[in-house]
Amino acid sequence: MTSETTEKPTPDQIRRSPKVLLHDHLDGGLRPGTIIELAAEVGYDKLPEADADKLGVWFRDAADSGSLPRYLETFAHTCAVMQTKAALFRVAAECAEDLAEDGVVYAEIRYAPEQHLEAGLSLEEVVEAVNDGFREGERRARANGHRIRVGALLTAMRHAARALEIAELANRYRDNGVVGFDIAGAEAGFPPTRHLDAFEYLKRENNHFTIHAGEAFGLPSIWQALQWCGADRLGHGVKIIDDIEVAADGSVKLGRLASYVRDKRIPLEMCPTSNLQTAAAASYAEHPIGLLRKLHFRLTVNTDNRLMSGTSMSREFEHLVDAFGYSLDDMQWFTVNAMKSAFIPFDERLAMINDVIKPGYAELKSEWLFRQTASTSGSVSA
Repeated sequence: MTSETTEKPTPDQIRRSPKVLLHDHLDGGLRPGTIIELAAEVGYDKLPEADADKLGVWFRDAADSGSLPRYLETFAHTCAVMQTKAALFRVAAECAEDLAEDGVVYAEIRYAPEQHLEAGLSLEEVVEAVNDGFREGERRARANGHRIRVGALLTAMRHAARALEIAELANRYRDNGVVGFDIAGAEAGFPPTRHLDAFEYLKRENNHFTIHAGEAFGLPSIWQALQWCGADRLGHGVKIIDDIEVAADGSVKLGRLASYVRDKRIPLEMCPTSNLQTAAAASYAEHPIGLLRKLHFRLTVNTDNRLMSGTSMSREFEHLVDAFGYSLDDMQWFTVNAMKSAFIPFDERLAMINDVIKPGYAELKSEWLFRQTASTSGSVSA
């Protein structure tokens, strides 16, 4: 048996806890100082601020608009400085370093190769530069006493027409650092079924994919992603709450789609802070993750875009701990859910859960026992 904790973890314990990240965009997590330095190297002069701290604030303020399209506009600046092999390598390496420093032990980082071709790189050169950067970041993390494994998700933009090409690219690199496929971008007007050929191809190849759905658009987007396209996971999926009724007496009724998502244990890649910025939720306390947790949906906690949201995995959990009183047991539940839902082989997921995640949380939970013993024991005078 293992102990159960009901006390709220401290910020330090949250930071030290092993975490798993499934939904994070490479071009949404750059260090502000890196953006400034890369912009100078390539002659990009459209940054709104020249100071790193002020630039970080600008990104958060610009993203905090309540509009998904406006939120997406901020990526013009980050993509502009990610057009060379050296820049992609650096950004990927720093991404892995930053996540490891925050206690992330496994991450799937997504990016759209088609957005990094302006300086003449090929799709293959983009993928290889990013993969090399992730491996370098993993090495640096080990040198600093941290362990992390990073896999790449190749994203196709849903407003473009290159999904099949990117899906084929993901399949070619599936044994070389790429673990799956995704589509992203504005949902309204660009349903996932526009890219059905890509999803059919991936299914024939027995490959994995997730789909951004149910973030800014409603249930039809989720339904198409699942029933037409066959998504393994849902990117965000927060709008599934629209298919759940809560009566005045507190009783809950799930619609057919919500029941299907829960019954099939379809993972939802929840990104609380990002959802507040795009008006998918009004506050942390009102975020659907609270109810969905009680209803035992397969939930995971994610950052989405660490730069634009001014966040990290630790900060996301801190917000949820404050809003819902979550304990280390709750954090472990979210983390194990995420590892179960990762796109690496089953035996490797199981090893991460049993050999890294559960022992890590057991160590943290044991601190309560020793703290309680120390506070209740006193010296006995002779």
